[in-house]
Amino acid sequence: MTDPVSRTILLLDIEKYSDRDNVEQAYLRRMLYNIADRVLESSGIDETRRLRADRGDSVMELIDASASVTALLRALLTEAPTELRAVNRMASKSAQIRLRAVLATGYVAVDDLDGWVGADLNHACRLLDADVLRLALRERPDDFVLCVSQSVHHGIVQHDYPGVPRDEFHAITVRSKNGPLQAWLHGPTPKGMQSPDVTSRPEEGAASTPAAGTRATPPGPVDLSNASFGGSYVAGDQHGVSGNGTVYGDVHLGGGGAARRGERE
Repeated sequence: MTDPVSRTILLLDIEKYSDRDNVEQAYLRRMLYNIADRVLESSGIDETRRLRADRGDSVMELIDASASVTALLRALLTEAPTELRAVNRMASKSAQIRLRAVLATGYVAVDDLDGWVGADLNHACRLLDADVLRLALRERPDDFVLCVSQSVHHGIVQHDYPGVPRDEFHAITVRSKNGPLQAWLHGPTPKGMQSPDVTSRPEEGAASTPAAGTRATPPGPVDLSNASFGGSYVAGDQHGVSGNGTVYGDVHLGGGGAARRGERE
């Protein structure tokens, strides 16, 4: 296996590919390749700077780290939807192509069987397969939905470069078997976000407040083992406080407000 090298990772997947017959699938694959080639070429990335892997209903591109991620992201936001509209305008209903896309960066190695190995690549594949992308594409009239990794957002999106509008990306967390994966979805988060493996999260630095007319959910139980509170007053009825915790200061447990006022007086 070669040493892992830094690469930009682009993944594209066709919606409802398995619902089509063999002739339709062959056509969709040709359209997927054509769209991927045009998007990459429009961003200045020719065939000498990328390595492609075919996955049937999807395509994976490993792109040289020296290629501009900003230019590629800009092309994905503009050229990919344009190409899809042009293709679908002349296609029958059974030949319509809609795509989910993930753009990430990370380290990938190629083994002696020409396989690609890397945790960053695995994470990108799990983002591509997440329900949040499927739901977003299902709810939108457009034929394209894009998600970027945390690294792409940190290095590119958050700086609001021309053609890459920062405010159009929304933070999400995708639960996976390897733990939560943080990413950023272009466009609004889908209304059907009740899926158990997808949650939305506030923008970085934004406070989380309950909506008007709603009651905030009370916090769950807190583990007080090995905790220490100096000069604190704990009011209300306390239950199940156990463990090796040490509490210092004037602590009053239980009783009504009047009783507590009497004790303090």
